[in-house]
Amino acid sequence: MIQSLQKIPTSIPRYVSGFTLLEVMVALAIIAITLGALIKGGGDNALNTAYLKDKTLAQWVAMNKVAELQLKRKWPDLGTRSGSMELANREWNWETKVGKTMDPLTGEPSKWIYGLDVMVKQDDKRSGGSLARVKANLPKP
Repeated sequence: MIQSLQKIPTSIPRYVSGFTLLEVMVALAIIAITLGALIKGGGDNALNTAYLKDKTLAQWVAMNKVAELQLKRKWPDLGTRSGSMELANREWNWETKVGKTMDPLTGEPSKWIYGLDVMVKQDDKRSGGSLARVKANLPKP
């Protein structure tokens, strides 16, 4: 039994494998910076997706208004009109401007085509311009 006790090393080896505190701190810093960038990118992506959804729905509202005016059996009155419409359980405010267009051949106002400009906003509480704007022509019915 004495012989087995003598085989146990009594001194600490000079080189111990493993990571130093500095190496661990550098690795943690790299991980923290990477995770921060990933989280910011994901948040930006979510905001962009919501904005594109709003733009798409506003475009549909504008195109619906254009189709509605083009399908009427008479020309709308010249000037500006506004109203609202519900789409996707949300209220959308639209504004139409109907005006005469110029005939490119004569340079005079056309007797056959009106110009139409439709702008759509989500609601009046938000600042900023319209989310969608569509320009179209209304031929004489």
